Amino acid sequence: MSADTRNLKKILDAKHKSSYMGAMNKLPTAKRAQILAMLCEGSSMRSISRICDVSINTVSKILEDAGAVCMAFHDATVQGVKAKRVQVDEIWSFTYAKQKNVGTAKAAPERAGDTWTWTALDADSKLIVQWYVGDRDGETAKYFINDLASRLANRVQLTSDGLKAYLEAVEGAFGADVDYAQLVKLYGASPESAKGRYSPAECTGAIKMPVEGKPDPKHISTSHVERQNLTMRMHMRRFTRLTNGFSKKFESHVNMVALYTVFYNFTKIHKTLRVTPAMAASITDKLMTMEDIVNLIDAASDKPERPKTYKKRKATQP
Repeated sequence: MSADTRNLKKILDAKHKSSYMGAMNKLPTAKRAQILAMLCEGSSMRSISRICDVSINTVSKILEDAGAVCMAFHDATVQGVKAKRVQVDEIWSFTYAKQKNVGTAKAAPERAGDTWTWTALDADSKLIVQWYVGDRDGETAKYFINDLASRLANRVQLTSDGLKAYLEAVEGAFGADVDYAQLVKLYGASPESAKGRYSPAECTGAIKMPVEGKPDPKHISTSHVERQNLTMRMHMRRFTRLTNGFSKKFESHVNMVALYTVFYNFTKIHKTLRVTPAMAASITDKLMTMEDIVNLIDAASDKPERPKTYKKRKATQP
């Protein structure tokens, strides 16, 4: 890199930083709400930057702030949920590079590779009771199920897929105080035309396996949470397959899921319920807007304090 190129890069970096700081100081609530809404409607960060005429660093910073606030809001609000039927599932995505390419990727961060988002859905109110982003292993399953159990106010019927990690996790979190079953799907052989594609082989059947308690066979299902997985893919660009909108940083992925969860639970009116999932679950009676999320960000941000004392400058002789 030549000296002229380095100088030009410094000038451009300074301009981006100045644009970002100015936007954070002057960007109105409506503009920030628009950016958050576009993030939740499947727009990429660069397209938002172009459409809203802001620096991509501004979009990134707003997402970072929104993610932290939404995580705290969900933890404080979604408690004591009175659900009857809860379904859990995991949805795959990747960060920085696919797992098979992490070894040869340049400057791959620590959490690069497969990224799994675990979700627990109330089948009646469609509320996302709990979510967690991590690996697809026993340790993550235990953390996820333990947190789910702490948010429920009563005994529920719980259904998961056939992942073995759930067995020990559910036993440790609920003991005998749950009606738990697994829905194990059976798949046929993949045709030659489907090999190498994302679509799984054709499902040829499913086995309902009661594990604990007395689960109602009619409600042993993961249909609602699997449909929620599709909604997540449609609403978040970084979940869309065969694009370059995937997450480059694990932290950004977590922030986006946190923002989406509050958006889905508290601001998005469910078509069949005609209210938000949070309202259907009696967690709130208020319809939130993106402006409300921006207000939460402003309330959580540190306000600049004026100095208590001022030093007077000494007059200088001409």
